[in-house]
Formats: sequence, structure tokens, C-alpha cells
Amino acid sequence: MRMTQPGLRPVGPVWQAAAVLIALGVLAPVLSLAWLALGSDFSHWAHLMRHVLPDAVRNTAVLLGGVGLLVLVVGTGCAWLVTACDFPGRRVLHWALLLPLAMPAYIVAFAYLDLLHPIGPVQGALRALLGYDSPRQWRLPDLRSMGGAIFVLGFVLYPYVYMTARAMFMTQPAHLLEAARTLGEGRWGAFRRVALPLARPALAVGLSLALLETLNDIGASEFLGVNTLTVSVYTTWITRSDLAGAAQIACAMLGMVVLLVLLERHGRRHLRYGSAQRMRGITPRRLPRALGWGATALASLPVLIGFVAPAAYLLRESAKRLQLNGGVSPGLLTSLANTLTLALGVTALAVVAGLVVAWAARQSAGAGHRSARWPARAATLGYALPGTVLAIGLLTPALAADAGLARLLGLPGLPLMGAGVILVVACTIRFLAMPVGGIEAGLARIPPALEQASRLLGENVGGTLRRVHLPLLRPAIAAGALLVFVDAMKELPATLLLRPANFDTLATWLYAEAARGTYEEGAIAALLIVLAGLAPVILLARTQFARDGRSSDAAGAAAAGAVLPNP
Repeated sequence: MRMTQPGLRPVGPVWQAAAVLIALGVLAPVLSLAWLALGSDFSHWAHLMRHVLPDAVRNTAVLLGGVGLLVLVVGTGCAWLVTACDFPGRRVLHWALLLPLAMPAYIVAFAYLDLLHPIGPVQGALRALLGYDSPRQWRLPDLRSMGGAIFVLGFVLYPYVYMTARAMFMTQPAHLLEAARTLGEGRWGAFRRVALPLARPALAVGLSLALLETLNDIGASEFLGVNTLTVSVYTTWITRSDLAGAAQIACAMLGMVVLLVLLERHGRRHLRYGSAQRMRGITPRRLPRALGWGATALASLPVLIGFVAPAAYLLRESAKRLQLNGGVSPGLLTSLANTLTLALGVTALAVVAGLVVAWAARQSAGAGHRSARWPARAATLGYALPGTVLAIGLLTPALAADAGLARLLGLPGLPLMGAGVILVVACTIRFLAMPVGGIEAGLARIPPALEQASRLLGENVGGTLRRVHLPLLRPAIAAGALLVFVDAMKELPATLLLRPANFDTLATWLYAEAARGTYEEGAIAALLIVLAGLAPVILLARTQFARDGRSSDAAGAAAAGAVLPNP
């Protein structure tokens, strides 16, 4: 017999039906992709297996391995350093290490291609210091390489591991490390044998998110000359006009996504650790003067590489462009307006859909229907889909719906595609995990007694949401909306593939300018994207790492749930 919470009626069929439709909409691109790939001529597969997939899969695997190793070392090392040690600048660095999150990888690659050019400022200064006159006499290794891609992506994505690892280190009981020291272990041994194994679930979550972002990247990989699966999907579709071949490559990418998700599941299978009482956390150890300044320099290096140097370059190039031309071009202003319009549309749709899914899941759980929570889990799968895979899978059902609507209304062309509706839907599917995770985290902080009282007083499900929960959910909804807005502004792969004709966003404008080598105009677009990206980083800095190590309000819970969704 199913038991329900006192005072709660079963969830309304309208809410559950809406949540199911949203979940099916997220799953539709995956099913369409499989149908498109398997239904095409199998001669495509033979060609891809001989000439495309071996190189692309090898490059993607090497890139994932290199980036994974770099983000683990940098993220875990920095997290332990600012948690277990006290040194000059620690209070600033514990939040400044999040700043690379404001830098999309393609912007950092764009900046370093100019900064580290053989005749650029960095190599020129090094040659002058070493007494060389020409790049023919001495030069750094070419950034357009696999090593360059690992360098750029690693120093942009390490904050995913840093966030999860630091949160875990801050909550580890200090007596476990003290017991290890009492039994004869040194500081390194206590870290390696106690702190690091306890943090493994958090490291698995952060690593999987960083690798999913690596797999989604197209701009940095293409700028740096690395032919990954994502780049292969784009060139096969756009350059060769081979949609079936692109779908088949996208299926290979889905295989890698499944492997990454399984890695995350395996790594955090022992995620829950119980304790009968609140334990004392780790007390940072004050480092000696010389060692402390060395720790400051070491912890500052990722921030300098991943944020300060690219940001300073963008500021300099933007100022140069504004000084020479006296303003920005009309095309860039149009791209800015398009970007804001797209981001606002995606944010509104994602927040509404996320609220429906999270509320239906809450009501289903409260009424005892545990099996009815699957729409909430399915709705968050879009985050694990690379933008190129999502675009390929969404294209066929979107074009069919568009053609049917055009016939029904007697309109020429493809009205939904031409108006950018399909692009908004694609970005909504991609980022739906953020409002769902944030709103679920906010709902978890609201006592069920408030809902029970509302229902006992005669309110229905919708009235309870409107009059009780929405006022309490405002911080969580605002945090989720902010994160969706910023990510929609930065999105490149899906925008490149699904944008209407003559429709540029800041990201696609930057992509085109970098392809032409006109760095000054692209720098302004990049700077605008980075300024927008600082907003969620500030939110995280204020909530994720409060002084006591806990989020202080519902916005903190939303930020944690939205930035680190469940892949």
C-alpha cells in the first residue's frame, strides 16, 4: 500500500504530464540521432572507420587524458593547499581560483594564440632577455598542437575539480588526519592515505564535468589545430554537407559521454559518509615565511594563466580597437543584441521548464510515487550532451515540425528555424540541468510542513506553488536563471550549427574574427562574454565557500546544484 505524507494529495496529472513531455523533449535528440545514424547508408561507416574516426578518436582520447590529468593535479593541489595551509593571500586565492570559470576555453585559446605567437609580446620579451634576435634562433613550442590544447583546456577547467575537492576537504573531520599522524604518517602520507581517498567521490564528479566540457569544446580545439570528434562533426556537416556522416560521428561521441558518466558513477559509488556528531574541520597550518610565499606563488599560477593573462590581453586589445576606431562596429552591436535576446529567451524557457520538472518531482516524491521522478532525472541529461551532438539530433525532428507548421499556416521557408526558436530550444535542453538542480536544492530547504498546511487549508498544487513556494524559491530561481543566462551567452557549438542565416552572437562573431585573424575586433566580443561570465563566479565565491564552509542561503544551494549538476 502506497503511503503519502499527511495532508498531501497525489500530484496533479497536468504537472506530471508536463514534466513527462519536457523529459521526452530532452530525450528526443538522442533517439533521433540514433535513428539518423543507423538508418543511413552503411558505406558511410566504412569510410568513417578508415579515414575519419581513428584519428579523431585518438586525438579526443589523448586530449581527455591530458586534460583530466592536468585538472586533477592543479584542482586537487590548489584545493588542499588553501584548505590545509595558511599563507599570504590565502583569503583572496580561495575564491580567485574560481575566476577561470568566467573564461570560455575558446576565448583563452584566442588570447594565447596572439600572446604566444612567435613574434608576439611574450616570446619577444623572452628572446630579448636571452639575447636572441629572431624566432629562427629561439622560439617556444607551437601552441597549435595537442600540448597547447591540453594546456589551455586544463587551466580553464581545473575549477570544476577545485570546487568539489575543496568542499570535500573542508568537511573532512580533522581527527582522522590527526590519527594518521599519531600512527607515524607524515603530512604527505596523511594526505595521500586519508584525505585523498575520502575526497575520491568529489574528484570523480569534478573530473567528469571537466571532461564533458572538454568533449563539448569546438572553438579551442579548432583554433589550436586538434581534430577531435567535435571538430569532425562540425566539418563533416558544414564543410562536406554530410549530415548522416556527422550523425555517425556524433554517435561515437555519445559512446564517450556514456563512458564519462560511468566513470563518475563508479567514482562516487561510496559518496555518503555518515557521522553521529558534527566533527571539527581541518585547521589550516601556518607556513613559515619563505614556504608561505612559495605557496602563494604556486597557488597564484593557475589564476594568472587561466584568467589574469587572457583578461589583460583582452583589455589591451579592446582599448586599442576603441582608440583607433572611436567605437565598435555596427555588426558587433547587432551581435550583442542577438546574444542578449537569445540568452533571455533560453533563460525564461529553461527556468519555467525547470520549475515544472522540479515541482512535479517534489509532488511525486511527497505522494509516494518514487518511480515518477524519472522525468527530473531525464530532463538533466542534456548537460551531458555536447552541443554538436545535441544540434545533430535535434535537427531532424525540428525540421519536420517546422515544415509541418509552415504547411499548416501557409508560410514560406522554415519559420521556427528562421526565427531562432530551434536554437532557443537546443540551448534550453543543454542547460536545463541548471535550473532543475538549483530549484530542487531550493525546494529541499523548504520544510514539508509548510506545504502540508497549505494543502490542508484547501489550496491545490498550483496555488501552493504560487503562494508558498515561489516567494521562498526566489534566491534559487535567480541563481539558476543567472547561470543559464551566462552559459547561453557563451554557447558556441550549438549556436554555430543551428543559428538562423545572418544571425551572429558574440561567440560566433569571435569565432569568425579568430578564423580571419582580426584579433582586435574579436577581443571586444570576448571581453563582453568574460564580463558576463564574472557574475556566476562572484555568486559562487559568496556562497560556495563561505567562512564556515557552508552555503549561507538558498542561493548557495542553487549555485552548488546548478554549477555542478548530476551528469
